[in-house]
Amino acid sequence: MGADKTPSDLPDPLLPGAGARLPGGQAVRGLLLSRPPFDGLPSAELDGLAAAVAVRRLPAGAVLAEPGGVVAAVSLVAAGALEVRAPSGELLSRRGEGEAAGVQAVLENAPAGNRITALEDTLLYDIPAAEFRRLCAAHPAVGRFFAPPGSERRRDTPAAPRAGWDGPAGLLGRRLADLIRREPVVVAPEASIAEAARRMRQADISCLPVVAADRLVGIVTDRDLRNRVLAAGLDPSLPVSAVMTPEPTRVEDTALLFEAQILLARHRIHHLPVLRGGRLVGVVTGTDLLRAQGRSFAFLATDVGTREDAAGIADALRPLPHLVHDLVQTGASAYGIGHAVSALADAATLRLVELAERRLGPPPVPYAWMALGSQARQEQTVRSDQDNALVIDDAYDPVAHGDWFARFAALVCEGLADAGYELCPGDMMARNPAWRMPLAAWKETFGRWIRTPEPEALMKASVFFDMRAVAGHAPLVAELQRTVLAVARGNRLFLGHMTGAAMTHRPPLGFFRNLVLIPGGEHRHSLDMKHAGLVPIVDLARLYALDAGLPPVNSRDRLVAAGEAGAVSASGAHDLIDALDFLGLVRLRHQARLLAADRPPDNYVLPEELSPFDRGHLKDAFAVVKSMQAAALAAYRGGRA
Repeated sequence: MGADKTPSDLPDPLLPGAGARLPGGQAVRGLLLSRPPFDGLPSAELDGLAAAVAVRRLPAGAVLAEPGGVVAAVSLVAAGALEVRAPSGELLSRRGEGEAAGVQAVLENAPAGNRITALEDTLLYDIPAAEFRRLCAAHPAVGRFFAPPGSERRRDTPAAPRAGWDGPAGLLGRRLADLIRREPVVVAPEASIAEAARRMRQADISCLPVVAADRLVGIVTDRDLRNRVLAAGLDPSLPVSAVMTPEPTRVEDTALLFEAQILLARHRIHHLPVLRGGRLVGVVTGTDLLRAQGRSFAFLATDVGTREDAAGIADALRPLPHLVHDLVQTGASAYGIGHAVSALADAATLRLVELAERRLGPPPVPYAWMALGSQARQEQTVRSDQDNALVIDDAYDPVAHGDWFARFAALVCEGLADAGYELCPGDMMARNPAWRMPLAAWKETFGRWIRTPEPEALMKASVFFDMRAVAGHAPLVAELQRTVLAVARGNRLFLGHMTGAAMTHRPPLGFFRNLVLIPGGEHRHSLDMKHAGLVPIVDLARLYALDAGLPPVNSRDRLVAAGEAGAVSASGAHDLIDALDFLGLVRLRHQARLLAADRPPDNYVLPEELSPFDRGHLKDAFAVVKSMQAAALAAYRGGRA
């Protein structure tokens, strides 16, 4: 990102058309004065900043930054739009009028992490890197606006790095596959303890996975050698299987880094085997993850796991709105933020489950606490109510065991409410006896919904068909999901009724691509981004997953899997993913603005909040959803709504 000066004695129309002259100092000052945080600068400082700004045009398709390249300025978009993509090509964000690019790299004095290009002819106001850092240090309001949350910068220090946030350098934008650099060193279960110790010393590693027939069966660590061999006086010629930890906690390499860190904290372990398609590809440690980030949602989740009551959990979660606000400001994706916020709900649930078991004693039979709805899909936002259920082992006896599970469910649900997760208005919670039953009863209930798709059953399907185990015996939920997918797969009667129910939510797009606004009431003249924008995509993703028997629960993951399985065309899946990402980002930006103003976040966006660029892409996204809904009606209901 260069910052070469352009003569200011040229004409200054706002739009950067070919042959147009660039804005002069007063136009630059006027834009800065209209944008936070620059609108709060003293007049003399604003004059100096306007004089330092370099103005330039970037033609459509031109590259502003390449990964690894020098970033010499923070670029403010005066007109036009930029697109930010990860080195992998994944779309991370789009920057419209009034937004900035290059902030993270300039604050860190680091090379560019992403590829940034102009989506259309774009007019940029470049603030030189040194001037931007000086500005952040001299004016705390500017520093706080661009700083990561929790930063304690002093007036005389430069801006703090943004390590640990979404993007290639942060936990929200990276997967475990990014950390795997070499084939794992392994040992067979019949090898001697002494041989295992020699291999660990030669490879300079602190753990050794135990593998038999290409399957991970255990792990042995340097701590195991100290405590289970040396301290116990065990014969080192014994097989390593005698001292290994069998069937250790493991994770697929598609998991996000913060999810791995939460697993390490939750299970109080230091080494996490990483699999790809069931085959071991490496091991990550807490140290590996700490090197990859500076601060993250994982620290908040760990804090939640140490609290002793619901009030303490609520206190630990208090920074959540501010963290979400700052993640949005740094360009985090809706997918990453949804996973992070849902992981905190998981952490709160798991801790309350532990506290309830401590109070009531161990469960009389195995169970699984099942998250439903947006938590199951890992798509929660700052303000989400709770949807959950209990799947109990078929050894359950209502007379002998019913009281324990009733008290248990009440403690957890009411604890979640006290921690900030509101009770479900429809009472779809484990404390309701209707949603607390043995596995066989759950199978029968889902089977009845699928065989007889009445309106009430279809309404419940939109919540209960999105399920994920959070605590307890996870195989109970896995078996239930397998059964449901097998019964629903290809069931045209059920899928047809589900399609009809899904059409109750339509994109707010009228003739000639006009946005149709809410006509009256509290949210008059706004767009409901949840029910009119995101819910239709969530419904379509669920429909495709049930039709093809696909296990993913997250909407984006379902669309990817559906495209690969042929449940929807590859182009249709791609378009819906783009629409889901964009609409989710619009909603998050709106909620971040409300949070910054200390107002409760909602889903109702006023069109005037959006730049012309965003309004155009909003119409494109709604058009995609409308087209895919029509295709679903044709496929599943013969075109009948």
